[in-house]
Amino acid sequence: QVQLVESGGGLVQTGGSLRLSCAASGTSLGINAGYWYRQAPGLQRELIATITSGGSTDYADSVKGRFTISRDSAKNTVYLQMNSLKPEDTAVYYCTVALGNRDYWGQGTQVTVSS
Repeated sequence: QVQLVESGGGLVQTGGSLRLSCAASGTSLGINAGYWYRQAPGLQRELIATITSGGSTDYADSVKGRFTISRDSAKNTVYLQMNSLKPEDTAVYYCTVALGNRDYWGQGTQVTVSS
C-alpha cells in the first residue's frame, strides 16, 4: 500500500527556515511530478510549488525566491526548503505526488511562523 509521509513542519520565528519532506513508500514506482500546497485557516488550498518529471520547477508569486522544491529519486522523496519565512506563510502544508498514473496526498504538516 502506497504511503506518503510528510515531516518537517513546526514553529519558527519570522525570517527563519524549515525544510519539509514528503516520502513515498510501499511502491516500486518512482515519483514523477511533485507538488506542494498550503491551506491557511479560512482560505482555499493553494498550489505553491511544482516539480515536473523532467525537473522543471514553478512557484506561486507569494513564495518565489524564498521557497525551493526538489526531488531525491533515490529516496523517493520531495522536499520544500522554506527560507525567509513570514507570518503569512502559516498554514497546513500538503504534498502530492504522481506515482504511475495516480496522484497521492500526504497527511499535511502544520507550519506556524511567529512574528
